[in-house]
Amino acid sequence: MSCTYHQQTITEDGQLLLKKAKTDQIETVWDRHQAQLPQCGYCELGLSCRNCVMGPCRVDPFGEGPQQGVCGADADIIVARNLCRMIAAGAASHSDHGRDLVEVLANVAKGQAPGYAIRDLEKLKSVAAEYGVETQGKDMLVIAGELAYAMQEDYGTRITELALLKRAPAKRREIWKKVGITPRGIDRETSETMHRTHMGVDNGWQSLLLQGLRNALSDGWGGSLIASEVSDILFGTPSPKPTSVNAGVLKKNQVNIVVHGHNPVVSEMILTASQSADLIQLAQSKGATGINLAGVCCTGNELLMRHGIPMAGNHLMTELILSTGAVDMMLVDYQCIMPSLGKTASCYHTRMISTSDKARFPGMDHREFHPENAEELAKTLVREAIENFDKRGKVYLPVEPVKAIGGFSIESIVGALGGSVAPLLDAIKAGKIRGAAGIVGCNNPKILHDYGHVTLARRLIENDILVVDTGCAAIATAKAGFKMPDAIQFAGPGLKEVCGSLSIPPVLHLGSCVDNVRILMLAGALANALNADISDLPIAGAAPEWYSEKAVSIGAYFVASGVYTVLGPMPPIAGSLNVVKLLTEGLRDVVGAVFAVEPDPEKSAILIRRHIEGRRKALGLGFHTL
Repeated sequence: MSCTYHQQTITEDGQLLLKKAKTDQIETVWDRHQAQLPQCGYCELGLSCRNCVMGPCRVDPFGEGPQQGVCGADADIIVARNLCRMIAAGAASHSDHGRDLVEVLANVAKGQAPGYAIRDLEKLKSVAAEYGVETQGKDMLVIAGELAYAMQEDYGTRITELALLKRAPAKRREIWKKVGITPRGIDRETSETMHRTHMGVDNGWQSLLLQGLRNALSDGWGGSLIASEVSDILFGTPSPKPTSVNAGVLKKNQVNIVVHGHNPVVSEMILTASQSADLIQLAQSKGATGINLAGVCCTGNELLMRHGIPMAGNHLMTELILSTGAVDMMLVDYQCIMPSLGKTASCYHTRMISTSDKARFPGMDHREFHPENAEELAKTLVREAIENFDKRGKVYLPVEPVKAIGGFSIESIVGALGGSVAPLLDAIKAGKIRGAAGIVGCNNPKILHDYGHVTLARRLIENDILVVDTGCAAIATAKAGFKMPDAIQFAGPGLKEVCGSLSIPPVLHLGSCVDNVRILMLAGALANALNADISDLPIAGAAPEWYSEKAVSIGAYFVASGVYTVLGPMPPIAGSLNVVKLLTEGLRDVVGAVFAVEPDPEKSAILIRRHIEGRRKALGLGFHTL
């Protein structure tokens, strides 16, 4: 096999399918990245500005050319504005995802969403109580309607702070209040960020960045948290389930339907339809033995965590999954969906269906899902996928799937600990678990595919650091075999003992990228149990292969919540040493945590270990000198 494929991905299925794609003359994301090189240096440094048509402008990082844009904005202003706009876009994406789910909840309450229902009544009641909704003696649908209305208010401008901020430790809320970054309405913060970064508004790079943090917090403790909670209410709170991962989860003798994107509103209906006895019988009449549903990216994670549905791959694998020739239909909703997929699918028999009123793609049939039509439309599309089965050409599935366990919600983790976080705290105090790290984020063709996620997880667990992960990172570590109980063989002696006693893996799957908030909720629970702040805990976050604006928002709300966070790729901020210094040093005095950038996961693991040992020392716990 050509060394090139090993330089693009560490995964066996990825390497073999890249070879096939080349044989099939299929262009992939790696090919397009190569064609873009060299990429714009001004953009990589964050020194280009196109916020108005007096430009586009750029600032010369070497001081030999222009040092200001046409309006007079210097490097600090331009870099800060660009970073804030990335945060705003990322926060808007996740928060709009949450809004879609709230609208489904509202329609369920009205009886206008056939096929959808309240699956977790206890969570409905507990979240409603947090919003001040009276639940005693009320019908379930009345509670759902009042909760949906209250959540919609969180998106507006009439409130002074988000309802779910009360979950944050009191010490953390005091920090936000003192700094002036307590998030108000979700939409308000995004709108204000866009206003401030308009030409002629906020030209203080420090105040811009503080607004960026407040905007990110409106995502982490607002839109994303709402998305996770309402998903649990509508589709069930996750619990650990066996599953399998990689391209081998596709079946040669079954109708393969792949869901891709982020919002479970569509994928849950497709799952229900694919389990219909009538449609399974139709598939059998066409020569298939059944219907096989698989996921890629985060909508796949949503199904995995609640139903054990297998995952065919993560972000960079989507074109390669199509190149197997085994996918009869791929349905997409929004976020992280490459516009290239329609073109790739046209080389095979795959039907491509876009489903969101917010997201259209070239080469795809557009069939919009809404609460009132989702149940019937899902059946129609599954039927069309079945009709496409006999149009297959040659199928290539070169690997066997890897087994995994996924779906650890905070409720299931606490349940496994006997109903309290105390046993976890005891293990941390005793040094059996040195600390915990959240590995999150996407894939990026600039980074060897899955190497950052897998290497960092391996190094942390072997040093007795419990890993929780989400999104594309979660699929990478599952493919590496880290999500089965016998993966304790890779763990240090303390973590091995704890995980072995609980029969859990040393790397826990916490869901999709909006579910990063579950990591924050666990951190908040630990801090509350210690009467401490999140920044006091021996924990860290990492995004070794991130690429998207959503990841910028996630990183910002982690740091603003007090979590030391290590990034792989460098954000486009290096053109301003002042911005770099604030984010990597100065924020420690502002919010108690900072960013670090380290593209080498081996070195990133050392940074995280040093931070965790430093926090242990400050808490008076045993620590190792690194």
